[in-house]
Amino acid sequence: FPPVTENFAGVIHGLNASHLTDLVIQRSKRMILDTLGVGLLGTSTEVFHKVIQYSKTYSSDASSTVWGHLDFRLPPLYAAFVNGVAVHSMDFDDTWHPATHPSGAVLPALIALSEALTQKQKFSGPDLLLAFNVGIEVQGRLMRFSSEASNIPKRFHPPAIVGTMGSAAAVAKLLALDPFKCKEALAVAASYAGAPMANVATPTKPLHIGNAAKHGLEAACLASLGLQGNKQILDMESGLGAFYTDYAPQVLPTLKSYSWLLDQQDVAIKRFPAHLGTHWVADAASSVRKHLVKGDNSLPINGIEKIVAKVPDVGYMNRPFPNSEHEARHSFQFAVCTALLDGSISVQSFSDQNISRPQLRELLKKTQLEHPPDNKPSFEILYCEVNVTLQDGNVFSERCDTFYGHWRKPLSAEDLKKKFHSNASQVLSAEAAEGIMETVDNLEKVEDCSVLNAFLKGTQSAKVLEKICSF
Repeated sequence: FPPVTENFAGVIHGLNASHLTDLVIQRSKRMILDTLGVGLLGTSTEVFHKVIQYSKTYSSDASSTVWGHLDFRLPPLYAAFVNGVAVHSMDFDDTWHPATHPSGAVLPALIALSEALTQKQKFSGPDLLLAFNVGIEVQGRLMRFSSEASNIPKRFHPPAIVGTMGSAAAVAKLLALDPFKCKEALAVAASYAGAPMANVATPTKPLHIGNAAKHGLEAACLASLGLQGNKQILDMESGLGAFYTDYAPQVLPTLKSYSWLLDQQDVAIKRFPAHLGTHWVADAASSVRKHLVKGDNSLPINGIEKIVAKVPDVGYMNRPFPNSEHEARHSFQFAVCTALLDGSISVQSFSDQNISRPQLRELLKKTQLEHPPDNKPSFEILYCEVNVTLQDGNVFSERCDTFYGHWRKPLSAEDLKKKFHSNASQVLSAEAAEGIMETVDNLEKVEDCSVLNAFLKGTQSAKVLEKICSF
């Protein structure tokens, strides 16, 4: 077998649109639509506005769209950065393989670059689909290099590692780099990779995705100009192996019979903006609530003696009294109590007003976590059980093994579109949101991806709409 880095570079270079299966195209289009929706919604967040202020400093030669903004543009590197931050600003983006957020690291970089190069080259929908899937595939394959990567991470945030590499691979594909330069793109990207888990549940965490998009784009562009790195970056423990304790690199399948990971496993798409682990908790708690609340009545808080959530032992998710939206998005306790109190969790659940509700604080005081030894911190096998003990001695219990939205139980096409429309309509007109949905739905037929950028910044011109109607 050839060295792993050389093998990866060769496959990245050699894959073409004919390798994409119908199932991969269908699933990746769902991912693209969802990512655009959560990214548009994320443009309303505080952290997004802060990185906008920072990036405006570099906008003298602006050439790429900032999603949801008609008033200014940025150089592609910073457009990729701020749009990537927007995608992860609410922890609302997809999860896969299982412990990374794959789309936000790749799509903003590709869209920014494709727009910046429109004067020199026109990129089609199939071009975008192929490059996107190369970026997703590389992330999934790299995560198979370590059994440690199968569990909820403890040291490094995966998107900052494999997301950076995936972004570089995707951009290398879009730029049609030769195998030598694909190899260099991976080598350069590895020196940008990594972010500690300590910044989880803080406003800094979204920067991990923004940086992955920006750094991958920058690495591939530098490689295209001849910048060189270690030719065996994926083979060495001192290369990408520096991030994992049990690193075991593997070659990719041959091009003749290539098998995509996205063909084998769907992606998890979230119904509400919080850490994926909270979605099991929310479904279990919502089921328990049905035993406690009849009709339009409210939850009998005073009648509850104790709430127990049986969850895996994930230290950064044990937040008994979260005081910010970012802490609440990473709190098993908050998810349990909010679902019990309201019956569901939504974007509005994480407002300061809802987080500080006296009723919620009262429930949080009664909540405790337990960690059964069989409940492992892996998105593939974890479960959640919620038990509510009443003052009269009655106990109600429900368990969730697979929440709705998990790759084993994916969102329906209708619910995915409802989520996108709900998110995008907070920023764009109904016509622009509809234009994005139509464009993504027909992406393999789109001749010029600039139509997507036009809608993303809010344009609804008759000319753009005419392009959509021509599908």
